[in-house]
Amino acid sequence: MNNIIRLIRPQQWLKNVFVMVPMFFGGSLLDISDIRASVLTFIAYSFVASSVYCFNDINDVEADRRHPVKCRRPLASGAMSMGAARALMALTLLLACAVTALLGDLQHVLRVGGVLLFYYVMNLCYCAKLKQYAIIDVCVVAFGFVLRVLAGGYATDIVPSKWLVLMTFLLTLFLSFAKRRDDVLRMNETGEPPRKNTIRYNLTFINQAITITAAVTLVCYIMYTVSPEVTVRFHSDMLYLTSVFVLLGLLRYMQITVVDKKSGDPTKMMLRDRFTQLVVVAWALTFMVLIYM
Repeated sequence: MNNIIRLIRPQQWLKNVFVMVPMFFGGSLLDISDIRASVLTFIAYSFVASSVYCFNDINDVEADRRHPVKCRRPLASGAMSMGAARALMALTLLLACAVTALLGDLQHVLRVGGVLLFYYVMNLCYCAKLKQYAIIDVCVVAFGFVLRVLAGGYATDIVPSKWLVLMTFLLTLFLSFAKRRDDVLRMNETGEPPRKNTIRYNLTFINQAITITAAVTLVCYIMYTVSPEVTVRFHSDMLYLTSVFVLLGLLRYMQITVVDKKSGDPTKMMLRDRFTQLVVVAWALTFMVLIYM
């Protein structure tokens, strides 16, 4: 059972909370039907992501065996057979289809299912080839989060604003570049690139990319909070105050990346760093007070 859990990576399901973004920003966080649709979409997306993780480990098993950390993965270490991994890949995909069907409304099922299918195919291509190309790799990862937001919007009939789509892409692009920095550091220390495309990155480029994406993300968020459509929808012109927490969050992650050199796994960082957790909670509570009270 432990090997199955390690292969499907449930700790990575945290990324799929992005399907809740349309519901949260759409002001329907207290709507039972939207909560149900978002939760089902979250579960379906999680199973799809796990199926992709299985394919990734199957495809990368030889490279993982040569990696100082990934060599401990179930397939690379020999703790699980390839046949079992393929079966688990198929099972998680079938579970995703079954959960999507629970959305009930045919239009919702087809739209959310279409996004999940596109995400699945795109990530299979990513695992097989696209991740070998610098810049394209991080853009594909970031676009995957945009698809999560779109899936959440289709499930709840809430159209995410252009600002939310842009912020999602920029924020996750920022996190992806920070993760690649960890690969560059490992390459500089060992002389071996963890990924084939790592040789196309260096610290100067990564640092500049992180700075640019962080700055543009903050500007985009501020533009969102002061845009007329948002102030009218939420009947508040005070949303810009939450920009303070966004700035703190970005600075903290840059500190973890550049000073602590621990940006290899954003999900683990979110689960362990108390400062980041407090900033996220403070931002969410402040935003909720401003739009729901």
